[in-house]
Amino acid sequence: MNLDFELILFYAIVITGVLSLIDVVWLAKRRKRYSYGSITETPKPPLLFEYARSFFPILVIVFLLRSFLFEPFRIPSGSLEPTLLTGDFIFVNKFNYGTRLPILHTKLFGKGEPARGDIMVFLWPPDPSYKFIKRVIGLPGDRISYIDKELYVNGEKIPQNDLSSGIASLPSIAHGSVIEKQENFFGVKHNIFVMPDRESRNYSDVTVPLGMYFVMGDNRDDSADSRYWGFVPEKNIVGKASRVWMSWNNDKWSIRWRRIGQHIQ
Repeated sequence: MNLDFELILFYAIVITGVLSLIDVVWLAKRRKRYSYGSITETPKPPLLFEYARSFFPILVIVFLLRSFLFEPFRIPSGSLEPTLLTGDFIFVNKFNYGTRLPILHTKLFGKGEPARGDIMVFLWPPDPSYKFIKRVIGLPGDRISYIDKELYVNGEKIPQNDLSSGIASLPSIAHGSVIEKQENFFGVKHNIFVMPDRESRNYSDVTVPLGMYFVMGDNRDDSADSRYWGFVPEKNIVGKASRVWMSWNNDKWSIRWRRIGQHIQ
């Protein structure tokens, strides 16, 4: 079971808020009454209540920013290589697809919807306690085909240009031979990896249901995505990947300085 930081933060706000309220309404008055007429200063609140009153406003601000503006997210695997690398830390835009109620994820207002080519963070349909990140390939009503490592949307073949072949670091194996291609996905140009010695996961003319989205990783032969576990419901959407704010190379124990600040496309 993955830890739900949003829920933990909400509980922390409730606890510190209740303790702060108890101190303001009840304990603070008692301290003033006991110190009345004394030349000494009013006694400080117990340490627990002092900490609660200090942290409560900070937690509220963090919760509001994280819930309605931007949420940090760490890339856990190489399924979006070469676009996003394992160890990238990104900001997720929480208002681009409409503002949602925290915890419940119900849309409050806003008419924004995912577009083809967006990189989207969402609650994984088989287990919503996990957050996944993939590229949006199919919108509601689209017909998707993936044949011999070639992508088709509504019968239109998506153009690919070979860039290079070589050795790349992949999450499931130490090293793998890959071909890097540039894909022009309805104007969104991005690079993808394909592994020529792996069998293609073919799909033929799959129609995306209403209220659903079809997603795939850019590392096409090493990504657990809609080809394996199905569609993403609209209610599971978290937000749109926006920008890399930090990148850590765990193999070399170093920061990838060149990736910091990169816009995600």
